[in-house]
Amino acid sequence: MTDQKAMGRLADKVAIITGAASGFGEGMARRFAQEGAKVVVADLNDEGAQKVADEIGGVAVGVDVTKAADIDKMVEAALELGSLDILINNAGFTHRNQPMLDVDEETFDRIFDVNVKAIFLAAKRVVPIMEEQGGGVIINTASTAGLRPRPGLVWYNSSKGAAISMTKSMAVELAPKQIRVNALCPVAGPTGMLHLFMGEDTPEKREMFKDSIPIGRLSSPQDMANAALYLSSDEANFITGVALEVDGGRCI
Repeated sequence: MTDQKAMGRLADKVAIITGAASGFGEGMARRFAQEGAKVVVADLNDEGAQKVADEIGGVAVGVDVTKAADIDKMVEAALELGSLDILINNAGFTHRNQPMLDVDEETFDRIFDVNVKAIFLAAKRVVPIMEEQGGGVIINTASTAGLRPRPGLVWYNSSKGAAISMTKSMAVELAPKQIRVNALCPVAGPTGMLHLFMGEDTPEKREMFKDSIPIGRLSSPQDMANAALYLSSDEANFITGVALEVDGGRCI
């Protein structure tokens, strides 16, 4: 380990980040590694996860977050690194922007499995470990869609609203165990789901989205990584149950 890593804000911490092969999750994985964390890069995309892990000195695990057996795999990978200090439930799924009644049942189920049930499955496995260790940090990637919903993404909005409510409920129940639980609420950013949020990814659509954000740009993986870093660090040890809007003022 380099001196820089040894002095990082997450030095010697072990973090699991789901959906870390690209987008916001990849940004978090890279930032956490820079700050000294040992990172388990968990993603359905095995090849992408391995690429990120190789580049940051982490461990890649192919994971479908809707399956308990896969959750076990990523937890075991973390424990092999020494502990499990931070869990970021970042993997997400959405439907294309469209009228609510046009979304089929299979897509609805997948949205709630990935965005909501996955948090439940991870908590069942991770919370007892963190309790035994004397504490830990859980961050759920929610969305401004869960706070300020808009037409066309009704079922996605609802799943993120559930994630925010779960975050606050978990926070108050787990606080006596010194397990902090917070949520990040990004506005749309350059991830693999952007074209679905917008219906189509065109320069005109991007400008329309930017116009709705007071700061005048989309969110970036770096924005999310910096927010997650703060909430995961000891500097935030009195912060729990927060749904942090990383949105350039979108929710105002």
